Amino acid sequence: MASPVKLYTLSTCNHCKAVKQFLNDHNVEYEYQDVDLLTSEERTAIIEEIKQFNPYCTFPTIIIGNKVIVGFREQALRETLGL
Repeated sequence: MASPVKLYTLSTCNHCKAVKQFLNDHNVEYEYQDVDLLTSEERTAIIEEIKQFNPYCTFPTIIIGNKVIVGFREQALRETLGL
């Protein structure tokens, strides 16, 4: 079974959109959260969650199993996903 893929993104971020497009193009299932579209309370909680993986809280933050990738790094995504 493949590792779950979780994205923390911003709805207006081009790098975030590129990651989603890359995953869609390769038929990779993922969950995502557009942090900027959350209410204030939800956003605060998610930012604390993101900081556990990425202390700088930059976007996109991608969690694949126990690996964290920050930014749209296509080669790292390919290697981690076995593409």
